[in-house]
Amino acid sequence: MMDTMQLGRTGLQISRSGFGALPIQRISFDEAKGILRRAYEAGITFFDTARMYTDSEEKIGYALSDVRSRIVIATKSHAKDKKTLLEHLETSLRNLKTDYIDIYQLHNPKELPQEADEEGLYAALVEAKKKGLIRHIGITNHSNKLALEAAVSGMYETIQFPLNTLSSEEDLQLIAACKERNMGVIAMKGLSGGLITNAATTFSFLRQYDNVVPIWGIQRMSELEEFIAMEKNPPVLDEAMWEAIHKDRSELAGDFCRGCGYCMPCPAGIEIPTQARISLLLGRAPYQPFLEDSFKEKMERINQCIECGQCKSHCPYQLDTPNLLKRELKRYQEFYEAHVR
Repeated sequence: MMDTMQLGRTGLQISRSGFGALPIQRISFDEAKGILRRAYEAGITFFDTARMYTDSEEKIGYALSDVRSRIVIATKSHAKDKKTLLEHLETSLRNLKTDYIDIYQLHNPKELPQEADEEGLYAALVEAKKKGLIRHIGITNHSNKLALEAAVSGMYETIQFPLNTLSSEEDLQLIAACKERNMGVIAMKGLSGGLITNAATTFSFLRQYDNVVPIWGIQRMSELEEFIAMEKNPPVLDEAMWEAIHKDRSELAGDFCRGCGYCMPCPAGIEIPTQARISLLLGRAPYQPFLEDSFKEKMERINQCIECGQCKSHCPYQLDTPNLLKRELKRYQEFYEAHVR
């Protein structure tokens, strides 16, 4: 069985590794069930999903409803008003085949709701908690400023935030701020959307912090087995591991697309989370599939960008996405010419 931890002042006892269920929306119900059951049987007891993740909640309900009392489920609402949040909650409860949510999180709000607003989002969370529909209140964010404000406010029991070996000192300060207030930290984007190719680096790096639970985004059984193996024999944050971390930091320095997907859907049909960081993927993953005609056609859709600004306005990292896409297309074309012609 896996090591466990207490998630802040929630009192919830969970596995040190959590299951990030965003990727299972891309696979079938039966494939998802096989992976989720294997995770549970291996000792993973914390599962994180969201109303926004299409059928991810339904797949968790399909796979794990018979062991509901033995697992901890966190889900999220991206609602902007009280009525919609309560509707989202009803749908999540139905999808997950449960009568309560362990941790209900506001999903990446652009500003924190006011505690005193009786018709606001936070009032909806308090109402749901009083009714026993949710047990603990959390929030997710990509903004360090908002995450720190949420921690200081005392309104939330958990914060979900992108944390990995590429995190800045400013981002890592959030962990200490939460520890001071006995708040649980849920670390998303542990592999930075696939750009960190050595999972052991982030695994050992985050294991330093006893108030942090990483939720590994898992889509394939092989990925799950890698994390199960690391839980059985945790990699050590030694000198060799630090060398690998410093190498990643030097190669991935500066502004780059993390692949979070908040920019989607694109009206022009551009697959932004992949195409806005293609030059990094070409150097850090098998590049042959990116040279196929079908992918080349997708890259050329960047020329059809209508400059609507939607992607730029939705980017939590304030990237100039349209210009980033143009730059990445040029780099891709140069790479294509060098390797195909």
